[in-house]
Parts: sequence; structure tokens; C-alpha cells
Amino acid sequence: MALSGNICDGNWSVSAVTHQTAGGFDCSIQLSHSTPEGVFTHEFRHSRVFPNEREAVLAGLREGMVWVQLKMSNTLSFEAASHAQCDVQKDQ
Repeated sequence: MALSGNICDGNWSVSAVTHQTAGGFDCSIQLSHSTPEGVFTHEFRHSRVFPNEREAVLAGLREGMVWVQLKMSNTLSFEAASHAQCDVQKDQ
């Protein structure tokens, strides 16, 4: 059984879902928030393995909230890569 959690406020949300793995539990994190350009979404896994699901889901929610805070404060910024940049990277 997977443990999950969700936190949302106005224009942002963070979700975390645990997964059993060798040595304990890891956590998938999904976040989204509204921007003038549209809805920003990001999904990633926590870098640690935890001894139980409770610790894994709480750490996932904390990590997701840090990401949202950094993104909304413009500390982190992401720009879509143009197709030309992608083609150059494929050729290398």
C-alpha cells in the first residue's frame, strides 16, 4: 500500500506518493503552480530512501514545497528549449 499526501494553496499544489524500494521507501513528488505563461508542472523523486512511509511522504511534501517556494520567488527559472537546441544536443 502506498501512502500519499497533498498540500495546496490558491495557485500551487504539491503531491507526494511513497513507493517501497530496497532498504525502505522512496517518494515521487509532483508540483504545479500557475504562472502568467500557464501552469508550471514538475515531477521528480526524492534522493533519499526512508525507513518508513510516514517519513518518506513528509520529506516529499517538504521538498516539493521548497521547490514551489524557489520557483515562485524566481530563484529557479526554466525556459523551454528550442528545437534547434535539441537537435544540436542530439548530434553531439
